[in-house]
Amino acid sequence: MKTVQTICRQLRSSKGFFVEPASCVGFSTSSYSCGRKKKLNPYEEVDQEKYSDLVQSVLSFRGNAQTPASLFEEDTLLYGPVSKCKPPKQDEEAGVTGNWFPLFNPERSLKPNTANDATIPLKIPLQRNKIPSVTRVLQQTMTSEQIFYLERWKQRMIQELGEDGFAEYTSNIFLQGKRFHEALESILSPQENLKERNENLTSGYIESIQHILKDVSGVQALESAVQHETLKYVGLLDCVAEYQGKLCVIDWKTSEKPKPFIRNTFDNPLQVVAYVGAINHDANYSFQVQCGLIVVAYKDGSPAHPHFMDKKLCSQYWAKWLLRLEEYTKKEKKQHIQKPD
Repeated sequence: MKTVQTICRQLRSSKGFFVEPASCVGFSTSSYSCGRKKKLNPYEEVDQEKYSDLVQSVLSFRGNAQTPASLFEEDTLLYGPVSKCKPPKQDEEAGVTGNWFPLFNPERSLKPNTANDATIPLKIPLQRNKIPSVTRVLQQTMTSEQIFYLERWKQRMIQELGEDGFAEYTSNIFLQGKRFHEALESILSPQENLKERNENLTSGYIESIQHILKDVSGVQALESAVQHETLKYVGLLDCVAEYQGKLCVIDWKTSEKPKPFIRNTFDNPLQVVAYVGAINHDANYSFQVQCGLIVVAYKDGSPAHPHFMDKKLCSQYWAKWLLRLEEYTKKEKKQHIQKPD
């Protein structure tokens, strides 16, 4: 205490310096503290009378009560209309089909007869009957996620092109695909002439697959129908030929966007294995196929992406195809029961 008083007397004696001792100082054996002034709330310094009218008008204002309808209108104005599509569900766990059937036929030869190599490729016409096609089965059993993204793409295209513009766009896509397959058929057919080949090479799609065609040989079927006599479905395959020495069901696709991975081709692998399974059990074909190939060609002529499916990968997709086929059969039976007599 004496030390503190001595310091204070020395400070008072110095010129221009004045210290007023605190009225109350508390000490303890460990530390000491001095009383501090309480901080003022900045709002307390505001002239409340000056702004009293403004505060009163704000507090007394009563707008229209918000309703769900008005909230939706406000959201639509701010963020655009609400999408009516349901969000995609998470992928369900893969099940096990109850109608298992082997993909490969042990009674069939793995390679066609060499004597038939010089003959015209098979081209069996597709018979229209009550048996469902591979395309129909896949369309009727799309997952909720596939339906969601397909519908969203469709609505976006309609918004950009309009109803008539979108109809014209889809018609042109279909026509381009048809011409592409016709050009391929003429190129791969033994009867093709040089003039037709030169005309077809002007197409961007054909230019896109030139490096693929170099590895294609021994064409056995072109635009030919297949039918699985046990599982009861039909289809029209694009081509059966050897690719890099392995007999494949080849599916030619066109795309405006790059598809460098097989997962980018959506249900195309299921379509290919469905044809593989059918051709292996169709009496019209004497050989067996164990591989598949999906070729994605591009209109601008950029190199096509080939997606080769070996025996193991085909077996994996075959199990998924059987599940889709089983789901389709169940849906058809359910609809048949619900229909009135």
